[in-house]
Amino acid sequence: MPRVTFLPGGETAEVAPGTLLIDAAEAAGAFLPGNCGGVCACTTCHVWVEAGAETLSALLEREDDKLSEALGLRPESRLGCQARVGEGDVVVRIPGNRSGH
Repeated sequence: MPRVTFLPGGETAEVAPGTLLIDAAEAAGAFLPGNCGGVCACTTCHVWVEAGAETLSALLEREDDKLSEALGLRPESRLGCQARVGEGDVVVRIPGNRSGH
């Protein structure tokens, strides 16, 4: 199973292919907010994919449009409520200083 690691804390979980990044974060114990409930209506689950981006699901137009509103937008930006894990390992960084613990 693919392994997803969340930085800066280093929390990791093995998840089934097709798992959303936001669900992988929950499985890993990493704090990744999803204020809209995962319906691509906000950008609170914005992450930067540092490795394994090519294994994630394709960036669709709806996600791309919403990402334009994200603070700290980078070419490697994705929304955790839209990006699904593929067959390979992924490393993502949760931007900013979010602490939910």
